[in-house]
Amino acid sequence: MKISIICVGKLKEKYLLMAADEYIKRLSRYSKINIIEVADEKTPFSLSDREKEIILKKEGERILAHLYDDSFKIALCIEGRQLDSLEFSQSLRDSFVAGKSHVSFVIGGSLGLWKNVCDRCDFILSFSKMTFPHQLMRVILLEQLYRCFRIMNNEPYHK
Repeated sequence: MKISIICVGKLKEKYLLMAADEYIKRLSRYSKINIIEVADEKTPFSLSDREKEIILKKEGERILAHLYDDSFKIALCIEGRQLDSLEFSQSLRDSFVAGKSHVSFVIGGSLGLWKNVCDRCDFILSFSKMTFPHQLMRVILLEQLYRCFRIMNNEPYHK
């Protein structure tokens, strides 16, 4: 099993780096984790709709360069379907059982994801109706992946 996390921007805060590294270490006994960081665009506070679309497209094209047909592609978007941890674990297991040994997760930048990226994905997942910083979302995703594998292997996890 291989999991790729394609994300816009780099983790800058030390505490986020440490948390991500810890979950990647924990996940290593279950799966190979590959973090792919694509460059983010500078986003001033006041943007026109046209400027926002240009930024989303630039970041989106960078993401699309890392999405491959042989992987099951999941975009993280607030508009996506919400799953609880058990459902998320079952969904991940189902993709592996269906022959998709590579799952790619996509986390957009501060403006979200370009529509073409979402269109290219097999599933749109929402962790909440709340908005999370994209850097923190990487840590949340890693924690949930760790929880998924614990559930799949009938190992204890916090409820």
